[in-house]
Amino acid sequence: MVAGELVQEHLRAGTGAPDDITVGRKEPEDEERPNEAVHAGGAGETVSKRAQELEEDKEAPPDEREVMLPNGGGGGEGEEEEEKRLETRVYARRFAVLAVFSLYSLVNAFQWIQYSIITNVFTQYYGVTNDKVDWLSIVYMVAYVPLIFPATWLLDRKGLRLTALLGAGLNCAGAWLKCASVNPQLFAVTVTAQVICSVAQVFILGLPSRVASVWFGPREVSTACATAVLGNQLGTAIGFLLPPVLVPNTPDNVELTGHNIMIMFYGTAAVSTVLFVLAVIVIKDRPPLPPSQAQAVLPDSPPEDYSYKQSILNLVKNKAFVLLLITYGIMTGSFYSVSTLLNQMIMACYKNQNQELNAGRIGLTLVVAGMVGSILCGLWLDRTKLYKITTLIVYILSFVGMLVFTFTLDLKNIHLVFVTAGVLGFFMTGYLPLGFEFGVEITYPESEGTSSGLLNAFAQIFGIIFTLIQGKLTTDHGPLSGNLFLCAWIFLGIILTALIKSELKRHNVNMGADSNHLQALTTDCPGDCPSEKKSNGAKMEPSVSFSRETSL
Repeated sequence: MVAGELVQEHLRAGTGAPDDITVGRKEPEDEERPNEAVHAGGAGETVSKRAQELEEDKEAPPDEREVMLPNGGGGGEGEEEEEKRLETRVYARRFAVLAVFSLYSLVNAFQWIQYSIITNVFTQYYGVTNDKVDWLSIVYMVAYVPLIFPATWLLDRKGLRLTALLGAGLNCAGAWLKCASVNPQLFAVTVTAQVICSVAQVFILGLPSRVASVWFGPREVSTACATAVLGNQLGTAIGFLLPPVLVPNTPDNVELTGHNIMIMFYGTAAVSTVLFVLAVIVIKDRPPLPPSQAQAVLPDSPPEDYSYKQSILNLVKNKAFVLLLITYGIMTGSFYSVSTLLNQMIMACYKNQNQELNAGRIGLTLVVAGMVGSILCGLWLDRTKLYKITTLIVYILSFVGMLVFTFTLDLKNIHLVFVTAGVLGFFMTGYLPLGFEFGVEITYPESEGTSSGLLNAFAQIFGIIFTLIQGKLTTDHGPLSGNLFLCAWIFLGIILTALIKSELKRHNVNMGADSNHLQALTTDCPGDCPSEKKSNGAKMEPSVSFSRETSL
């Protein structure tokens, strides 16, 4: 604390000193030089020239004032103009944008899990094997990896509205195509429909951080991001709950099974259509005024020399972000794998029992507990900004929860499984918004969509690998071996999380603006600047070093 105060006193002294010296030197010169010129015989002409020079010295060129922030220099009029330009405000519309986005994200997540949670029903109806139904879930992950780069490019170049409408529109189209696949001979049609829905989620999963940053203030941005992620989690929860209720297992009556599947598909399509219309009406690229100083110092649109490739390279060169990519991929991939294979694990441990409904309820418990964890983590981050410590603690508790779930799953006590699944979900699902917000903090001022997109891409890659390997282990050796496989990877994630170097760059900008230490310039040299200083048209130069969390 004492050292920090001394540094701040030194910075304050350093800020004021040059102005005092400059004023002390100019005033004597301003008095003496005109008098000397008068005695030399050219009084009138010299005085007028000197006055003109003094006027030019007092006023910075317009192009410099345009790139300075309020405390960066200049006279009173320049400061007033900058204060107007950097004015911030939050709008009530932000809640409508967040609600509509969360709801159509919910429907997309519901369509992801609606097959896997009743795998045995769909295998009997379409006459296919378990692994083919598993691929209806895995296709979400496969489609994301190659499409995330054009999707994030589109988000950066065309903005939030177009990206959101693509996500809602494709989600609606896929839901309606599923209605045409209700026939035991049309499994290929339902696969095509699920592929369309998987493409839609590419334009959905990367948006929570962008929606939160563009529409919400600095004291609510983490909570808003957690709420946006919560919508997707709630969709997964409903996907666990409703399909077993709407489509019960009736192996002796194929027509009744088809009728029940049709009810589920048509209901999903109707809701998707309503949400697409609401998205067209409600969602805009950004509010008229930015909600925070961190957004105010960024340009409204990418500069002409913006390089998406350079933005990706900047993120890849960020060692802390690379570590976060791996750890986020491990945790989220584990969640995807457990969610996809939950029905098979429960049915394997409780043979000769009709447990489809309980499998759905256990999945619901896992996700609802995670929703509570997401909101609490978001509120905690808004209050403390302890990103790394919170992330590490949640990671460790997720590992403990996974161990407990693994060794209690086969104890023939279904009620205990509900409890352990809730504990696992609280921490494992609660980690998702932590990773998003931590990534935005350590990569600012790079695009939130790009960092979130890369995080999700790694989550999908690990999800594919984990689901295939755990599925094989579960089928051949039982759920215990598959869950221990995930435990080993999560333990590795703990070690890598502890190595992440935390620099809260976005938080530093917001705090710098509040304490009058913010200095930021726009620059048009992303190609010429050193790689560690490139920011695609925005060079951040805070007058104090970035906030760092205490290392363990």
